Amino acid sequence: MTAAARQEWIAAQLSDIVGNSGLVMASEGLGRYCRDWSGDIVGIPLLVVRPRGVEQVSRIVAFCAANELKLVPQGGHTGLVGGGTPTDRGDEIILSLELMNEIGALDEHNFSLEVQAGCILENVRAHVADRGFVFPLALGSQGSCQIGGAIATNAGGLNVLRYGMMRELVLGLEVVLPDGRIWNGLKALRKDNTGYDFKQVILGSEGTLGVVTAATLKLFPQPTQIETAFVSLHSLEAVIDLYGLARRRLSDLLSAFELLTQEGVEISGQANPLGEPAPIYVLIEVSASGPVDVRSLLESFLEESMGSGLIADAALATSTAQAASFWKIREEVIEAQLRRGRHLRTDVSMPISAIPAFIRIAGDVIGKISSDAIVLAYGHVGDGNLHFNVVPPAYLDEGAKVAFLHECEEAIFAVVDELDGSISAEHGIGRLKREAFLKRISPVHADLLQALRTAFDPAGTLSPGRMLKEMPR
Repeated sequence: MTAAARQEWIAAQLSDIVGNSGLVMASEGLGRYCRDWSGDIVGIPLLVVRPRGVEQVSRIVAFCAANELKLVPQGGHTGLVGGGTPTDRGDEIILSLELMNEIGALDEHNFSLEVQAGCILENVRAHVADRGFVFPLALGSQGSCQIGGAIATNAGGLNVLRYGMMRELVLGLEVVLPDGRIWNGLKALRKDNTGYDFKQVILGSEGTLGVVTAATLKLFPQPTQIETAFVSLHSLEAVIDLYGLARRRLSDLLSAFELLTQEGVEISGQANPLGEPAPIYVLIEVSASGPVDVRSLLESFLEESMGSGLIADAALATSTAQAASFWKIREEVIEAQLRRGRHLRTDVSMPISAIPAFIRIAGDVIGKISSDAIVLAYGHVGDGNLHFNVVPPAYLDEGAKVAFLHECEEAIFAVVDELDGSISAEHGIGRLKREAFLKRISPVHADLLQALRTAFDPAGTLSPGRMLKEMPR
């Protein structure tokens, strides 16, 4: 059978499951399924199949397993490590969950909501907000990313400090296993100590152990008060001291504590709320839904911090619009990098106390490689997660940029290793970080990962080459 004939046969079999409208094959329709958000990772799928329910997913997965066809689940194309993007070999079927976007009933007494995996995060957040609840996962890509992808990658975001990563926000899952069987674990229980917690095995598995088709999410009361401050500081050490004080003075009401540098504020193109430049800034958000005077609490904290010389200056938002303008700086740092073309995006973590040392050492290392590169450090101080990114010199051609950024990544990861950190805090491993990940784990760790993968998917047809090396055929 020729390659073209085989593709037609596969398409015919899948069309029997999802109908012609559930398949995408023509080159003009494949574009958005071929690339990630950055545009740096581009592949060619054999075809795209779009199921509308768990039974269709089950039949698709079973068909692919029986015929040893490579199948890659894909969410909202917002991943940054190539996990859901096809390779350039043209031999992978993309399983898009985008049509599975139904939002189920909200249980107001249990503070839970059942949704299909293809639901857009922003739509879920808006849906529960209308009922007085909040689903606290907050990402820059929330207008595009899907719940299933957020589960598969154990997404983090801006509110991890208070609410935790996706791992803490899921009560139950529905998963199609690599052989097509359906595991229904959609219970809305907070306490269930009956054997292995299967959902936690799936969370963060990046589509290598099963296809998430639905989830029961944990909700919280919607905050009725949200106060935001933009603060400047003289040193990185002051940031860590300020964070420690904030945890004590603002307690569990502290929902975000984001670090920015002067370089980040400049590249964002947004106005500095404080006027005068400073080396380091912090965005602080405090929120509550009960009878707590959050503004007075934050004002008192800022007065104490300024009086002791811990902070240089501070602006406390007086309106929702002004608070949004503070956060716009943080968002535009990401967009500004994208507009400059190919650049290095890292997603590292370390003990909070090691953040100043990391930024200094890594900055010096990149400066020695090139004094013309732009270094941007920003991220979530409260969970030790920094995005230490590098924009290459504009005069380099694309090939030189790739080599330069690879050298920078290796150097940054070496600093992470020295500080006993992680090369991936929230983005996952995917294909891009696989080699760096595998060379950093012990033989015991590698054996455990491979044993788990083999137990779930002995043929290795689901998300091959993601996280672990592709199994030989």
